Amino acid sequence: MKLTVQDLNSHYGPAHILFDIGFEVGEGEVVALLGRNGAGKSTTFRSIVGLVAQRTGRIVFEGKNVSAKPTHEIVREGLGYVPEERRIFTDLTVEENLEVGRQPKRPNAPHWDREKLFALFPNLGEMKNRPGGRMSGGEQQMLTIARTLMGNPSLVLLDEPSEGLSPKIVEQMVDAILTMKKEGVSIVVSEQNLHFARLISDRAYIIERGRICFGGTMAELDARPDIRDAHLSL
Repeated sequence: MKLTVQDLNSHYGPAHILFDIGFEVGEGEVVALLGRNGAGKSTTFRSIVGLVAQRTGRIVFEGKNVSAKPTHEIVREGLGYVPEERRIFTDLTVEENLEVGRQPKRPNAPHWDREKLFALFPNLGEMKNRPGGRMSGGEQQMLTIARTLMGNPSLVLLDEPSEGLSPKIVEQMVDAILTMKKEGVSIVVSEQNLHFARLISDRAYIIERGRICFGGTMAELDARPDIRDAHLSL
């Protein structure tokens, strides 16, 4: 397995947020972590990359136990994280933002450079010298993903990549994620948008109130409208 999460519990102060979270991601898979707002999706991602201080459990990435490693060491192992907030450098140009993310080539991971990323996200190639602060939300989302790929990760956590985007940009995001998969990147996508998840994902887990309540293929989820409606309907 590319990533294995076992018995993950996380707290913010006295508040217990995640309860014994467990899931797996295989080589070259796209796995969706589905749930409503506040279900625990972002906390799960932040816990995996070491950004939640109060956490217990076991996180194994590419056969290595990274549970106790700090965030920068986990990222150096090849685990990329694209937060929902985007967090680009607004004063830097597209090309300068990409350079910030540059890391050496890794064994067993696809290599990305600016030309390859501009092919993946043509919008970015048309605005190489534009400051990040003068880009739309969708363009900033593309830039955040591209900057993460400059680190040549073998697995990427994408937090709500379709949130707030226009339908046209969502289509481009679907194409980009499927291309990343074809290149060999394993991906975990946190999503509320079931239609978006269905277009890109091999398997899905549903999280509600900090607990995993379903795991299976997208076809298995579609065959269980009772589960889908109970945990994903607004």
